[in-house]
Amino acid sequence: MSEPEAIVFVVDDDISVREAVEGLFLSAGLQVQTFASAQEFLAGPRADGPSCLVLDVRLPGLDGLDLQQRMADLDLAIPIVFITGHGDVPTTVRAMKAGAVEVLTKPLGDADLLEAVQHAIQCDQAARQQRARLRGLRQRYESLTRRERQVMEGVVGGLLNKQIAGDLGTSEITVKVQRAQVMRKMAADSVPDLVRMAERLGIRRAE
Repeated sequence: MSEPEAIVFVVDDDISVREAVEGLFLSAGLQVQTFASAQEFLAGPRADGPSCLVLDVRLPGLDGLDLQQRMADLDLAIPIVFITGHGDVPTTVRAMKAGAVEVLTKPLGDADLLEAVQHAIQCDQAARQQRARLRGLRQRYESLTRRERQVMEGVVGGLLNKQIAGDLGTSEITVKVQRAQVMRKMAADSVPDLVRMAERLGIRRAE
């Protein structure tokens, strides 16, 4: 199944800016949805595929920086390109520290805006792929039995089968079988590979 097309969300209370930016993105082959306020955007649908948000800093009601914080609170992970007619260093620093991809000053240069948006979409594609890999990893880990998880903790902690067996009160042969099951279910090619998986899952090594 092919990945959905990339989409750019645009939030700006100036209709002329929305129309100009929409035309630019459409000409570049991107899908676009525009909104006049942060509240409108929050109430709208979410993208199924890669996306980014072109966001005006100064908006009526909930402004751009407040929306950025609200999105973080909601765990709404969409890369943001800020646009502003009143650029200043503190605003730029605050936006970038909170994770913005870029802060561009109006009047906007077409090339600069397209470059920033394309970079943001690439970042979102990479982040989505990483989240998908982590979901798959968690599903594989959840397929392990309780004892297999205990064996995995011992393995990534650098323990020998004999040591794991002693800790768990079982036989070395049983641990060897369970260890093989862990490697198969986790699709791990080696112990270092399993250790990296454990680190991504946040599994602490057995002491």
